[in-house]
Amino acid sequence: MIARTARHTGNARLLVIAPLRIERAAVRCGLPEALVLRCGVGAARARATALVAAHTPAAAVVVTGFCGAVVSGLRAGDVVVASEVRGPEGATRCASGAIVAALAAVGLERVRVGPVASVDHLVYGAERGLLAGEGVLAADMESAWLAPAAAGRPFAVVRVVLDTPAHEIYRPLATLAGGLRAWQALRRAAPALALWARA
Repeated sequence: MIARTARHTGNARLLVIAPLRIERAAVRCGLPEALVLRCGVGAARARATALVAAHTPAAAVVVTGFCGAVVSGLRAGDVVVASEVRGPEGATRCASGAIVAALAAVGLERVRVGPVASVDHLVYGAERGLLAGEGVLAADMESAWLAPAAAGRPFAVVRVVLDTPAHEIYRPLATLAGGLRAWQALRRAAPALALWARA
């Protein structure tokens, strides 16, 4: 099911797509004027949302939400800006340089730029190492399938690390602490998305 949250009249400058309600809430806290589509988790829902978003008036499109780090050195709450998103059907280049500058402008310093892989399942254990060996920084379950939402417009993917190889999501205490840091970072990152769109 696609959930739309918006406060706008006419064409919106920025369209934000987030998979989960909690991710959408973080964006809305940090960027209350944003047009936000909640797509749900997984490839099928992402594809359906992309069809809607491709025809939604906006000057730029950004996918945001949580991700799982696959490399060491990242921790919960770190921001990953995709240089490209990789999926089963290939890779899509993403805007990154101006996004990093905008994140720095709102005070976020722990930002990494690199490829993000979209897969159809949660990634655990050795699979993280395999993705890291391919140069990937993090994995999610939607971004590659949401890329067609851009429909020729500037497109960016900004994800916040929820879990890491050392603290995977099935560890409840680590997930609780990491989730709070990730939510706060996503809320802080939201105004930077608008700065990027205006640029």
